[in-house]
Amino acid sequence: ALSVARTRLQEANHTLSDARDDQASQERADSDSNAQRAVLEETRRRLNDDIVQHKENLAAAEAELGGLPADDALQAELSALREEVATDRTHYTDVKARFDGFERDARIRGDRLRAITDERKAWRERSERASAQIAALGTRAEEAQLDLSALADLPQQWTEKREKLFSALGQAEAERRTAADALAEAETHLSRCDAQAKEAEATLSGTRESHARIEERLQGARERRDDVVKRIRERLECEPSQARELAGLKEDQELPDADAVDTRLTRLRAERERLGGVNLRADEEAKEVGEQLDTLVSEREDLIKAIHRLRQGIASLNKEGRERLVAAFDKVNAHFENLFTTLFSGGKASLEFVESDDPLEAGLEINARPPGKRTQVLSLLSGGEQALTALALIFAVFMTNPSPICVLDECDAPLDDANVERFCELLREMLNKTDTRFLIITHHPYTMSQMNRLFGVTMAERGVSQLVSVDLETAESYREAS
Repeated sequence: ALSVARTRLQEANHTLSDARDDQASQERADSDSNAQRAVLEETRRRLNDDIVQHKENLAAAEAELGGLPADDALQAELSALREEVATDRTHYTDVKARFDGFERDARIRGDRLRAITDERKAWRERSERASAQIAALGTRAEEAQLDLSALADLPQQWTEKREKLFSALGQAEAERRTAADALAEAETHLSRCDAQAKEAEATLSGTRESHARIEERLQGARERRDDVVKRIRERLECEPSQARELAGLKEDQELPDADAVDTRLTRLRAERERLGGVNLRADEEAKEVGEQLDTLVSEREDLIKAIHRLRQGIASLNKEGRERLVAAFDKVNAHFENLFTTLFSGGKASLEFVESDDPLEAGLEINARPPGKRTQVLSLLSGGEQALTALALIFAVFMTNPSPICVLDECDAPLDDANVERFCELLREMLNKTDTRFLIITHHPYTMSQMNRLFGVTMAERGVSQLVSVDLETAESYREAS
């Protein structure tokens, strides 16, 4: 009977361990919900900033519209613009109302999250109480072992207690499932809120585009008004406000017929053309042209001097660039030869400039001779040989000018097992010689076994991806310690 009691006690411990695992999963889900909530808060802040900017632009546009002259054509256009602004304002009110609804949904979701947090705390307390109850059961089991001979009905008591414990665990599991359903519903609601927030952003973007078109039309009206003012000043040599007085028209007098004015203007222009032109400012214009010519000649001399100095600077930069390029090329070539020999366990490789004597304009050719083969260009090598040669060149550049990090994506895919081992040995040498950290994307088991840390993605539940990392150095130290 005591053995049966111990077995049931172990089963209760396993059940409690499963409940703790479920609680940890729920805590991770709560953490994801908090992250999504932070993203939503950031989106709300950006929407508030855009709304404030839209209000300022709208007020500025209305102020500019109020300052335009009261012309009939412009007044009609301004009326149309005011109607568009009113439409935009109505649309802005709708967007603001929807945004307020999003804020209410966010507050409701926050309340739901706090309720889930309280429920998780209650679960933790119940877990602690269950642990205490299990400890008490262990104590009572020891006492039962001592009094087994005197207590014949003890197995029946343990059976009743076990049934109560199973009942409590079943109730706890039902409550956990209820909490999981509530959390899933909250996540679904949060997804809908995110979609509505994106839709609001798209609507706000359309409003901005409409406002930009209104500003463009307003700017065009201003340019046309400025052009008319400029033409009045050039042809009539007066301000637009003095044009009516110059034409002999009173303030309350109606404007004459436009066709009659055009006919009279054409006749007067023809009479002026028959009179011929007399340039009274010929001497002044000649002086002005002479001064402009002197200025252009001076600017031309300055430009020639600047071109000369620029060419000297380019020549100096080219000289220094050639020297640096040749020095870097020699270093990379030396490292490339050593790394190629290491990866192929023999052979020879080199880099050389082709197609030009100037290093700045020349191309780069890779000559490689694997062991047992003749020297040939990179394109004539096999896939694995090309991959090893490319790795040797990449690592040669890193040894010449190390960088903090290097990412290699499936670089060992075309290599066989022996070459993968050489590649991993070369990585270890690079780690000892430089401070570069290597991130390798691979599916090769041997390469993964040589890494310090592994990162992978697993799908414990359908549609839910989870990042998993393994510290191989720590695991190895634990294995050695054990």
